[in-house]
Amino acid sequence: MATRMTPSEALVETLASYGVKNVFGIVGSAYMDALDIFPAAGIRFVPTVHEQGSAHMADGYARASGSHGVCIAQNGPGITNFVTAIAAAYWAHSPVVAITPETGSMGLGLGGFQETEQLPIFSKITKFQGHVNRHERMAEMASRCFDYAMAERGPTQLNIPRDFFYGEADYTINAPQVIERGPGGEKSLDEAAALLASAKNPVIISGGGVVFAQGIEECKLLAERLQCPVVNSYLHNDSFPCNHPLWAGPLGYQGSKAGMKLLAQADVVVALGSRLGPFGTLPQHGIEYWPKNAKIIQVDSDHRMLGLTRSVSVGICGDAKAAAVALLARLNKIGNLAADANKDERLATLKREKDAWEQELDSWAHEKDDWSKEVMREGGMHPREMLRELEKAMPDNAMVTTDIGNICSVANSYLRFRHSQSFFAAMSFGNCGYAFPTAIGAKLAAPDRPSVAYVGDGAWGMSFGEILTCVREDIPVTAVVFNNRQWGAEKKNQVDFYGTRFLGVNLDTPEVTNFSEIAKSMGAQALRIENVGDVGEALEKACDAQKQGKTTILEMMCSRELGDPFRRDALKDPVRFLDKYKKFVNK
Repeated sequence: MATRMTPSEALVETLASYGVKNVFGIVGSAYMDALDIFPAAGIRFVPTVHEQGSAHMADGYARASGSHGVCIAQNGPGITNFVTAIAAAYWAHSPVVAITPETGSMGLGLGGFQETEQLPIFSKITKFQGHVNRHERMAEMASRCFDYAMAERGPTQLNIPRDFFYGEADYTINAPQVIERGPGGEKSLDEAAALLASAKNPVIISGGGVVFAQGIEECKLLAERLQCPVVNSYLHNDSFPCNHPLWAGPLGYQGSKAGMKLLAQADVVVALGSRLGPFGTLPQHGIEYWPKNAKIIQVDSDHRMLGLTRSVSVGICGDAKAAAVALLARLNKIGNLAADANKDERLATLKREKDAWEQELDSWAHEKDDWSKEVMREGGMHPREMLRELEKAMPDNAMVTTDIGNICSVANSYLRFRHSQSFFAAMSFGNCGYAFPTAIGAKLAAPDRPSVAYVGDGAWGMSFGEILTCVREDIPVTAVVFNNRQWGAEKKNQVDFYGTRFLGVNLDTPEVTNFSEIAKSMGAQALRIENVGDVGEALEKACDAQKQGKTTILEMMCSRELGDPFRRDALKDPVRFLDKYKKFVNK
């Protein structure tokens, strides 16, 4: 039934209808008429330090809650500051709704104050762009953005000329549209079940789609029927519980050697809810682990992902949870499986590989390359030893966000989760400054769970201003800052390919930057940690402090040792033709 109201009321009523409780942003005149009535609708406005942080917080909120995350800002420069974070949300499949007030409709194209064309900027990093071209369409476009964000698993943009917040019209406020997802086509499910029934060494890759579908239990049941190893897809370490005997660890950069070796032996691979992103299946630890002759069954709710990065034997366009149920039912109907015959041998191999990997991690005290041997003399905690202690002390129900960078990426070997919706990484967009604001959004979505950000010192320089958001808005989180005084990921490339000629990678200052003292001056608790034996207790106390509303910054003083580079696949040894450059390279 239509009701007479203003466009601002129509927008806010739509937000309330979709269950929005929090909106992240920086105040601006462009949307102040709607902002004024947020409190009356039970919506909290969370003012941040930077708009990029706002959109990352919306991303963290969405991923931790499973519902929409919402951000809003001033037209022009406020909105363009969203771009990096919305791109990150796009590759994380987060249902973020970016509300983007725009220059007034009668001023477009005149080069007015804070004017830019906002739709083209976001066109390749959103699933849908709703533009309010008349104020009477406010509720219609708003509800469409919210529905599409959830249905298509990605960010949407609601673009509103600032004069269209005013006026009046008859509006119908829609309820959320619920899309029921099925298991996939009968033919493809039958073919997949037949392949699995004949498999002697199946392996399941559990991806982000399993988390989105809340299908962990169904994935476990399928794995238990097959008695096969399960590996997490890259940066989805929460897609299968680490305490399950069939868990073999994550794939991808700095992942589990055990999982990689087991996957290499597979004759049938089930990519359950995974797009099989190319970066997440690169060789690692010197292992070419992707099985060249295996049959691939890929399950994805987006048909465009099926066979996109790798040829598949069977593509199932369906929900990961529903598909797992359907495949299990078919396998139970078939009865005897080829994998039943060598089950004990396969499980023994799984245990042996996992034990060997854990022993290697326990003994991995220092990197072994010449550069690392040289910088060990400078002191500082070895990153891997420190990460192992963090792993041991991490609360069972913690949520962890990770930034991009060398130590954060090495953490992939040590981040294990028993519960889903616990791990939020920058994913394949790989932007710095992601983890800390995302942890803030996650904490607001799940206030009873500890929220911990892993951040390198370079990325921390981009994001530590949001300490003020934590303190001012009483959103307590823990940031673990790895201070090794360098852009480690890029420095490793200069070590391996450019003769240790360092340009732009060292972050030294006359006196080593004391991030803990800076944090204290901003109102947070902080501690500088220099000994591995102090790491676990510090994390435990910091997570406990969240219960008392305290944000804590743990500054980890790390050695400059570096793990393997990100992009060995994308770099080559330099070639120089001009003599002056040849001489420089050969020095």
